[in-house]
Amino acid sequence: MRVKIHDETATGRVIGALELDVSGPVRLRELIRLRVREEVARFNARPVERFHGLVRPTAAEADLNGYLMPVPARIDWEQQADAAVTAFGRNAFFVLVGDRQVEDLDEELTLDEASRVAFVRLVQLVGG
Repeated sequence: MRVKIHDETATGRVIGALELDVSGPVRLRELIRLRVREEVARFNARPVERFHGLVRPTAAEADLNGYLMPVPARIDWEQQADAAVTAFGRNAFFVLVGDRQVEDLDEELTLDEASRVAFVRLVQLVGG
């Protein structure tokens, strides 16, 4: 089944979307890894100067419109997925399913095509 994943700001404005194939119940950890694998696969198929993904690749610089890649190069999806799971643990982003925040990486989620899944990245304040 296809599930639509939204990227949102903390105010709820949608800034990106991605569809994933998900079969059966999935743990949040697996959903994060599926999402990262898909976005990295898309980037690796057509490398460009900006990577639009959940977490910054090691060789990239943060930019207003994604992550600036000094030299477009292949990204290792597993390394990115591990970084995303770690970032979730550091509260760099949170995940909403419907109107509920999912806080446990091992929580099993039962999703369907009507499920509303949002990844909300938190922006660090200057000096904070």
